Amino acid sequence: MSVLTREGFHALQTQAADALARSQSALTVLICAGTGCIASGSMKVYENLRNECQERGLSIYVGLTHHGEEEKSLHIKMSGCHGFCEMGCLVHIEPLGVMYVRVKPEDCHEIVERTLLGGEIIERLTYHQDGISYPRQEDIPFYKKQHRVVLKGCGASDAEDLEEYIAKDGYRAFEKALFDMSGEAICREISDSGLRGRGGGGFPAGRKWESVRKNVSDIKYIVCNGDEGDPGAFMDRSIMEGNPHSVIEGMMIAGVATGATQGYIYVRAEYPLAVERLQVAIDKATRLGLLGDNIMDSGFSFHMHINRGAGAFVCGEGSALTASIEGKRGMPRTKPPRTVDHGLWGKPTVLNNVETFANVPGILNKGAGWYRSIGTETSSGTKTFALTGNVVNTGLVEVPMGTTLREIIFDIGGGIQNGKKFKAVQIGGPSGGCIPADYLDIAIDYDSLTAIGSMMGSGGMIVMDEDNCMVDIARFFLDFTVDESCGKCTPCRIGTRRMLEILERIVEGKGEEGDIEKLEALAENIKATALCGLGQTAPNPVLSTLKYFRDEYEAHIKEKRCPAHHCQKLLNYEITDKCRGCTACARVCPVNAITGKVKEMHHIDRAKCIKCGSCMEKCRFGAIVKN
Repeated sequence: MSVLTREGFHALQTQAADALARSQSALTVLICAGTGCIASGSMKVYENLRNECQERGLSIYVGLTHHGEEEKSLHIKMSGCHGFCEMGCLVHIEPLGVMYVRVKPEDCHEIVERTLLGGEIIERLTYHQDGISYPRQEDIPFYKKQHRVVLKGCGASDAEDLEEYIAKDGYRAFEKALFDMSGEAICREISDSGLRGRGGGGFPAGRKWESVRKNVSDIKYIVCNGDEGDPGAFMDRSIMEGNPHSVIEGMMIAGVATGATQGYIYVRAEYPLAVERLQVAIDKATRLGLLGDNIMDSGFSFHMHINRGAGAFVCGEGSALTASIEGKRGMPRTKPPRTVDHGLWGKPTVLNNVETFANVPGILNKGAGWYRSIGTETSSGTKTFALTGNVVNTGLVEVPMGTTLREIIFDIGGGIQNGKKFKAVQIGGPSGGCIPADYLDIAIDYDSLTAIGSMMGSGGMIVMDEDNCMVDIARFFLDFTVDESCGKCTPCRIGTRRMLEILERIVEGKGEEGDIEKLEALAENIKATALCGLGQTAPNPVLSTLKYFRDEYEAHIKEKRCPAHHCQKLLNYEITDKCRGCTACARVCPVNAITGKVKEMHHIDRAKCIKCGSCMEKCRFGAIVKN
């Protein structure tokens, strides 16, 4: 096989850019092939669209190949995640800029006839909000306030098309790093950009790279953390599925900067599509000569490997992750030494997450100043969030650092479902904290979140409304942590379990005076003595809810009631004077706790009531309330 030279790469760039320009003269249909839209039937939509087009004699092109002389030709592509997950399956049509939402396979005939052939917009398939139709993606409120950097390519390109990635400046930053920059200069550019690690505490990426660069070793490693174990988080998954080459290129640049020749991507086994598309990307880059030995005849070699994680949350911690790659049980170790000194197989290792590496090509292409111009003084660039929970528009959101919670939840997310009142938002997963309404206007960055008892984490954002019990929310996250603890250190193994036992008693109506103080004491001890960052941050959901929602804990313990009417054991059902004596409630009660005569007001025996709620569901008159 002939070696790809720098000149040969330039020729490929020119060829790919020309092909992209020619292809843009034709209609292009981008069908979202992220995990969410696949679950909503996007593969069947893709198949039906192709069949409908073929039946009409339309020339269909899958890649950038396009012959301008052919009439009625179009491109049909499977793109990565568009991010608007609540509205899947999503179909985007260019150059019209049209976005269709909740597309079903049976809609394909109409799309071909009216839009692809007739140029007409099908209003019923467009996004609607407050009675307004938004046919163009750029006008949809969910997208309008976003600033997409790492997500830009996910919904706009074929994730498996290397030619298209190159046509859109792909691997240009790597080429620049390889031939025109020293390792020191690359590390300085990353430092000057202010890029901080997007997977946890926000450690400066440039400082980490420089530490590895300065370390003398026969071999060094670049490791990408794609484990993403936080409940509700799927940012990294979407980047790996939708733009895998951006992650690979970022890792390769880190390799050039530090002198590393081996790269490992650690991906959750529960992300099979991400693994598949990463492997396709690696294979194509290797065949082209962008990966492997003597890349572009430069003397630099870099080999990429995928390692499937075993589903343990603790493997998101650096030392546990590297242990897992080595074939050992994924358990943290004491520090120092740090991963930059003693990482994978005891060698200097750069460890960043998916989003961090995906930012790197843009920084080298556009400069540190460009990246610094986005975000805040101490937290530059953008951040992706997985917006989930009780919000109208769930999905992936990318905004500049410094954007307020209110803008994300209400302007982009569309506010709270069913007109409910906003109560709190959990940021940072099990390691994060619950932020109340008083802080909706806080500018989100690493330091501001830490100051109010939360943390950025990987970027999971779970929105809660007035019906959520904050005590039970804390119990939920702590239950997750207890299950996922590796068990190596006593504070995490035993301390979190003791905390969970107290919380379980409280939500069951068995809370006692002094429980709050016990929770606080245990939490502070665990934070101070746990072995790794995951154990040290495990009490955060409890501490933040105690700080901002202490009254709910006190109501559970002292008054034996749940203010949110959520905790089943603390509910009391009562029949009001709206009762018509229809007896429907009595007939469905499984324990015969309801008595009364026909056409007379009924009553609930609280001693017998098991609080199942069947009576309330059955009542047609709204006569039964819970308190």
